Amino acid sequence: MRSTSRLVLFLGLLCPLVLSGCTGSSDENDVASSQVAATSAAPAGPIAAVCDKVPPGPATAPAGAVTVAAADDLAAKVRGAAARTTFWLAPGSHHLGNDRFDQVEPKDGDVFVGAPGAVLDGRKLNQYAFTGHAKNVKITNLTVQNFTAPRDEGVVNHDSGDGWVILHATIQDNDGAGLMAGAKQQVLDSCLRRNGQYGMNAFAEGDDITGLVVRGNEITGNNTGDWEHKIDGCGCTGGIKFWAVNGADVIGNWVHDNRGTGLWADTNNNDFLIEGNLIENNDSSAITYETSYNAVIRNNTIRRNNLADGRAYTDRGDTFPVATIYVSESGGEPRVTARTSKLEIYGNVFENNWNGVTLWENADRFCNSPANTSSGVCTKLVPDVGKCAAPAIAKKPLLDDCRWKTQRVEVHNNRFILQPSAIDCQETCGRMGLLSNFGTYPDWSPYKGDVVQQAITFKQGNTWHDNAYVGPWTFIATDMSHVLGIGEWEGAPYNQDARTTYQRGGGG
Repeated sequence: MRSTSRLVLFLGLLCPLVLSGCTGSSDENDVASSQVAATSAAPAGPIAAVCDKVPPGPATAPAGAVTVAAADDLAAKVRGAAARTTFWLAPGSHHLGNDRFDQVEPKDGDVFVGAPGAVLDGRKLNQYAFTGHAKNVKITNLTVQNFTAPRDEGVVNHDSGDGWVILHATIQDNDGAGLMAGAKQQVLDSCLRRNGQYGMNAFAEGDDITGLVVRGNEITGNNTGDWEHKIDGCGCTGGIKFWAVNGADVIGNWVHDNRGTGLWADTNNNDFLIEGNLIENNDSSAITYETSYNAVIRNNTIRRNNLADGRAYTDRGDTFPVATIYVSESGGEPRVTARTSKLEIYGNVFENNWNGVTLWENADRFCNSPANTSSGVCTKLVPDVGKCAAPAIAKKPLLDDCRWKTQRVEVHNNRFILQPSAIDCQETCGRMGLLSNFGTYPDWSPYKGDVVQQAITFKQGNTWHDNAYVGPWTFIATDMSHVLGIGEWEGAPYNQDARTTYQRGGGG
């Protein structure tokens, strides 16, 4: 049960959205009223303003718990206890040893409860806080900070143990990722902030992560290390990065002010529900769904994202429609089991972001291609990379199954609001994209020329419909040379955005 103070804060966050989304000229109101309720209303469910508001843990040790004083050696106490022990960390700053590999290795079912003011502090000496493969560990009401995990590694649940529960925790000011993830992990009502690379890196070596729940968290200020500038094109930053997660509920989080993408699913993820989040002020896309499958992205409030990246593209003369929701080589696939066989984006409110939704498919990116940045990885339909080679790849089924396809994507019943004066942009910030590049590489590729451009635009079931637009929107289809107005986008041969309404004026 959420507290009254959380509900009041939630309502306070929503008031600006309701005002901006539902007021204005009578014409603009007519646009909104022609859509389903989800396009003009705030998202359902709680929005999490958690950081600095995490409820305190118990002031006295729970019955049967082992008390750990600030001066005690927590790691030694855990080693000496049986599995399924509860440890109550007393108020104060708790430290591990002075070696960088001093760490806590829980046993199955261990519980770590922080008293009010309990902090586990790595002092910029220790790399990891909680490691090992124990299952069903719970960490609650504890602050974990100042650990120095290397890039692509994490501080809490470093080895991706299964069944961990992170509740009412604050994981902040660490290097690397604040948190890793295992199967059936739950991250609830916690603060993941100011970590050097990610708030959470959902990656497990060798296995898909199943049944991941991320609910009610504040995920903010991550990627303080600015890794995309240190390693150009690394694709290794943001609020949360998901790799090979098969089943995830990402619900009711506040994802904001991250340096990079807010939520990024990259490489063979499947069966995602991204619902009821407030995603705002992230430097890059609010959501990227890349080389992955089957998702529902609905009823989110998405505002002022992608301004830094979008402006950077424009300043260097790159006209690609870098987007607020960027779908790259991803879509619905009925042969991959999930709650849906499509990728649906609906019921969301977009306000003053840099561009809208781009559906992209790189014609040169497929299994076994040197252009595949997910090197060594193949699709879920052809696990063996070596099969995707000439001459077999030129014929079905490999012709279809060796590439991740942007297909069966529906963008509908969303409200897209753009006020150019609000983001100091007049032309390159109000675009939707449905496109690919001209295939050229490698020389044995069966996808050369406009094969993929024609497929993504006309043959793979990608549709926009029943949306509401406010502001100066344009559309890019097939390739970068086709910049379309509303009539061209709606008419043949594209036939997009049926039953959609437009209001040109966006307040500037």
